[in-house]
Amino acid sequence: MGAASRAARRAGSEALRRWEASYSSGRAGIASPSPVSRAPPAHRLADIFPKKLVDDIYRSSFKSQTGVSLKYMMDFGAQPIQRQLMVSAQFLHNELPVRFAHRVAELENLPLGLSSKEQVQTVRDWYVESYDELKKFPPIANREDEAKFTTLIKRVMDRHANVVPMIARGVLELKLELEREGGEGGARLGKRGVENKWMNDMPEIHQFLDGFYMSRIGIRMLMGQHVALEEAAATAPQENYIGLICTKVSPVAVARDAIEDARSICMRQYGDAPEVEVFGDESFTFAYVPGHLHQMLFELVKNSLRAVSDKYLDSDQMPPPIRVVIAEGAEDVTIKISDEGGGIRRSGLQRIWTYLYTTANSPLLEMDADTGAGPAVLAGYGYGLPLSRLYARYFGGDLQVLSMDGYGTDAYLHLNRLGNIAEPLP
Repeated sequence: MGAASRAARRAGSEALRRWEASYSSGRAGIASPSPVSRAPPAHRLADIFPKKLVDDIYRSSFKSQTGVSLKYMMDFGAQPIQRQLMVSAQFLHNELPVRFAHRVAELENLPLGLSSKEQVQTVRDWYVESYDELKKFPPIANREDEAKFTTLIKRVMDRHANVVPMIARGVLELKLELEREGGEGGARLGKRGVENKWMNDMPEIHQFLDGFYMSRIGIRMLMGQHVALEEAAATAPQENYIGLICTKVSPVAVARDAIEDARSICMRQYGDAPEVEVFGDESFTFAYVPGHLHQMLFELVKNSLRAVSDKYLDSDQMPPPIRVVIAEGAEDVTIKISDEGGGIRRSGLQRIWTYLYTTANSPLLEMDADTGAGPAVLAGYGYGLPLSRLYARYFGGDLQVLSMDGYGTDAYLHLNRLGNIAEPLP
């Protein structure tokens, strides 16, 4: 882990040095395209934003981010009194610009010309705009300041609502470009060859997406938690909730809700849906974010439903049920989703973690580049499993998938029930 962290820091420093060099040359009117890009970026920061703002973002991108744990969020927000809301707002006032600056630095220095994609630049500009608004907001000294800051936070959350599909479209266009124009050997390799190269030879793209989306999960969790605490202080707080965190989440109940939603989609797609059986203690609860858990379980059950439905589509046999088993451990809550949908070839198992590797004729291409209007759910576009694993890891858990080719697949969702792991900040 130490070597990996040092390598990541070196890579980040090198990216920032490239940014500084390109910024200087851009201000001087000198073109400095990256050697791996097929075309120079269309709009560098230095071309469209004031020098003072760009310099400030550059300095902030070198500052350390501050991670928090689920337990800390719970302890802090247990009594959302005005003083705690003030402290929360002051923390976000200092922390969010640093996190946004880190993301701007990444978006400005992506490999293979990804930074020049219109969608990526749109997202980058959203982060710059949010950074600027947060930095211009005066110090938070009283209740009125805190209320105005919360309004700003809500506006920032709305602005960034479509970040995931926008970045997805930019990445998809890069991948299609490799296939269509022969970039990185795409013409010689063909579609499957490009997919293999996309998975094996472009780790920097995957590392960026993992880090970027993990950061986004953290940013939205912090902002959403503050807004929820503010709303709880203004009204009667919801029982067993501390902001977005439920202190008594029933994994059995959340699993049943996710199953119902996933089976509804399966019914619309196939006209029928395999049965899903749930095994676990209905009285067991633990502290977690129900929205995160629902999203992960929905994705895993949906994948199993699709696999079983496809396998038995033309069969007279009754499809075997999918099994969801919930186990309460000393440190983890583990949820296993098992199906008999035929499994995944061992040679292709790693592809399930690769963003967009199977996308074809994606509606992402129909998105509006300016507004980011597009599919809110990226299910079916290669994002469900990678994002689910990031949600699990955000609070110290993990997601593993094991498969028996020709039989079925087992997914193990591990959730840290202690809440003592700080955010894994990229």
